[in-house]
Amino acid sequence: MIKIRGILKTAQTAQEKLKTGISPQKVADFKQFITSSVATIERLCAEAKITPHHLPKQSREAYYFLKNIDLKNLPTTSSHPTQTHVESIRIQNIKAQQDYILQSIVNVASSPTLNSVEIQQLTQNLVRTVTTIERICSNQQATPANLTRSSRQIFSWMKFLTDEYNLQLHLKTTSRVQQIAKEILMTHGQESVKIAIAFINLPGLYKGKRNGNAANLMISEGFINASDEVLQALVKTALFGKSQDNTQIIRAFASSEEYSNVLLTLDLIVEVIAENPQGKFYNLDELFNKLNHEYFAATLAKPRLAWSKINTYRKFGHYEPARDRVVMSLTLDNANIPEFVIEFVLYHELLHKYHGTKWVNGRRMVHTPEFRAHENKFKLYKEAQGWLQKLASGKN
Repeated sequence: MIKIRGILKTAQTAQEKLKTGISPQKVADFKQFITSSVATIERLCAEAKITPHHLPKQSREAYYFLKNIDLKNLPTTSSHPTQTHVESIRIQNIKAQQDYILQSIVNVASSPTLNSVEIQQLTQNLVRTVTTIERICSNQQATPANLTRSSRQIFSWMKFLTDEYNLQLHLKTTSRVQQIAKEILMTHGQESVKIAIAFINLPGLYKGKRNGNAANLMISEGFINASDEVLQALVKTALFGKSQDNTQIIRAFASSEEYSNVLLTLDLIVEVIAENPQGKFYNLDELFNKLNHEYFAATLAKPRLAWSKINTYRKFGHYEPARDRVVMSLTLDNANIPEFVIEFVLYHELLHKYHGTKWVNGRRMVHTPEFRAHENKFKLYKEAQGWLQKLASGKN
């Protein structure tokens, strides 16, 4: 397995530019930046006689993020709507909700084996809480970007954990650090000490405090990919105070791409630029709520929803995993197109979020048999397909 230096940084740079919008004068440069980066990665892989699939996980994901950027539909600075001023929104009891979720995580992680039923209940609670906050923001004609700083940090953390992979990693790392703490206390003959451990969206690296036989350790979510050595350094610091060796270990990991990549993901969940799901004729929020109840038993966390700035006639929607966003073609926001057609395209993109990416015989697949079976459950599947074929051929 080879490593390609700078691939995560390249993806992060691209994410930042997509987030803020690209000036029309620099669109050509951005396209060249992406195509040359992808070509370089593929060339290095070819020289090593591997495919990008064989890259380390985060590098592989960064490659596919770059590879899947829609260069024909880039967000530009001129296309971002001017926002009216919205007062900061403070969510009541959001800290209590976080504490409740943290306790649920501790309970699940403390079990000898991760209980699937308990994980499902935890996921449902996360989705329910996140959806409620999004609805509160929507009712005030705002987005989670308008939350106060503390509420925004907690919301980003909860939204981050609605992703199945992120939640599983979070639980496994919590379980690991609990075991590490137990082993360290036994080694020092301090089994009576009770230590509470939690990974959250902290502005700093960690917060540790010990008072007699009780200790509390809050760790930045960025450490969920950390090695046992790093986790041991964090626990020892909380229990016995700082040491030069442990501080160096902690800071070294905090300077890594593994750490910064998680923090970047958390930051991108809530962006300053608001996206308007209300089109001229169709509201994507309303259609999502309808589809979520009808096809997902209201368990799917709502992605960001937006209409594209241009009309397209081949690709009517796409899902961006890196930003958890569905972008729908402006072509569909037309009074002459039945609502079920827009619903079907949105449903298709939501299935990408629901099923994620699968690897079959070393190949990356998004339209798996499970995906297609789920897609065929749409009530007006054939009729919607017919409409889209006509739109694509220009017959409508």
